[in-house]
Amino acid sequence: MTPRRKRLFAVIAILVGVSAGVTLFLLASRENLLYFYSPTQILAGEAPRDRAFRIGGLVTTGSLKRTDGTLEIRFVVTDNRESVPVRYTGLLPDLFSEGKGVIARGRLAESGEFIADEVLAKHDENYMPPEVAASLHMPTPARKTE
Repeated sequence: MTPRRKRLFAVIAILVGVSAGVTLFLLASRENLLYFYSPTQILAGEAPRDRAFRIGGLVTTGSLKRTDGTLEIRFVVTDNRESVPVRYTGLLPDLFSEGKGVIARGRLAESGEFIADEVLAKHDENYMPPEVAASLHMPTPARKTE
């Protein structure tokens, strides 16, 4: 084999390796991305049915229901236009309460109910995640600086 052919094969091998690495990276990152959807977008059919995503909004006052003897909790998330029922099994964050902002990660069931794997509560009275504020058509409060 000539030196020219060896270099050609080396260049082709490097290109194939880099292409495979980039492809694997893109596939892995695509599976790990969690997109945010508001209740209005979910009910409009924009949310994926086959993978996890995040829902955000306000917990509807009076919607929190606990199942006796279990850690199952049901509540409704609204963006002040539409509402989506959420079911979660586990411990809720200390700051979770009705009428407050929430983001939940999970999947949409065939019934239209959102099955949450994780629930995050608003952590400060002066901050709301920008995507939640936008879905509620609220201005994003400025963060405190000291």
